[in-house]
Amino acid sequence: MPRMSSSPPPVEYRADPARFAVDTVLKRDVFSTVERGTWTDARGRAWPAVRRRWNEVSPWLAPLARRLAAFEIKALERVTRTGVTTPLLAVGDRFLVRGWVEGVPLQIARPAGDLHFFRSAKAALHTLHAAGYVHNDLAKQQNWLRGADGEAWLMDFQLALPISRRWKMGRVLAYEDLRHLLKHKRTYCPQALTAREKKMLATKSLPTRVWMATGKKLYRFVTRRLMSYSDTEGRGPRVTQVAPRIAAALATHPAVAEVHMADFQTLGGKVGLYAFVAPRGTVTEEALRAHLAAALPDRPHLDRLQLVEALPHGPDGAVRDDLLLLVARNQIEMLDELAGSEPVRLLVAEIARGRLNLTDRITRPAA
Repeated sequence: MPRMSSSPPPVEYRADPARFAVDTVLKRDVFSTVERGTWTDARGRAWPAVRRRWNEVSPWLAPLARRLAAFEIKALERVTRTGVTTPLLAVGDRFLVRGWVEGVPLQIARPAGDLHFFRSAKAALHTLHAAGYVHNDLAKQQNWLRGADGEAWLMDFQLALPISRRWKMGRVLAYEDLRHLLKHKRTYCPQALTAREKKMLATKSLPTRVWMATGKKLYRFVTRRLMSYSDTEGRGPRVTQVAPRIAAALATHPAVAEVHMADFQTLGGKVGLYAFVAPRGTVTEEALRAHLAAALPDRPHLDRLQLVEALPHGPDGAVRDDLLLLVARNQIEMLDELAGSEPVRLLVAEIARGRLNLTDRITRPAA
């Protein structure tokens, strides 16, 4: 597994939050805010880093936010030097800082046919389990990162738990970590699944079957209905509810061939909606916005609407959401590597040249 280019310094406790310079807000949900930036250690060295802070959580969720953060800190202290994740750098009053690695989440990378990534991911899991921890939240693709060098990294240890292989429940949780990885392998490399892996996919553990039948329903009711929390990497209801309505309305225009929605962080730290529209005839942005206003009387706000020659598609015919999401977020450095074919690379390069969001530095005051 890859590691940081330099050995990280010892973890600093009671760290000063002023030594973290915020660059970009990566995620915000009811439990914490995650920011990318630079951490300056006690010796004056600067490290690309990520800070999770829970200082702005509502009072009635604060105890749970503290508990989740404590889980993550304990796990990172144990596994920070194994190479399966970025190292813990600092812990302070209601925040932690960990290293940064260049890469993209699994749902954006979409490593179709990439056996190296899944071998790396399996090795990472074996290393994590050997270190005495399970991740416990690997069904979420955003908790898998594909590094710029193609290696797999594990992210977000808020639900991680210590285990012992002598403890039956520990073996069950490790089994479920691996089974969730195989579900992702089935999505992107189904032809590479072995007979044993297919059997694992078909065999949920007893605790998982009980959870699916009982606890998961309660969890969804509490988080989605009572807390209005959408588990979409901080993207929220604008992405899950408003964006599909806008796409459907735009698609009814006679001059529109295809629409795809993406999201990005606005300067105010909120979620912006970005529509990529491939026309089948001549049409203007103004005409499409007028059509949208007439089709949706409540007039949900659309931040960006970009007319493109065509939308990029993968071998399976699906729109390449990973590439368009990076364009919308002005994170275009890895487009060529992820494109996969020369026609797609050329098309996406043209879309990127015409992108309407040129801001990727969503700066907030340090907490």
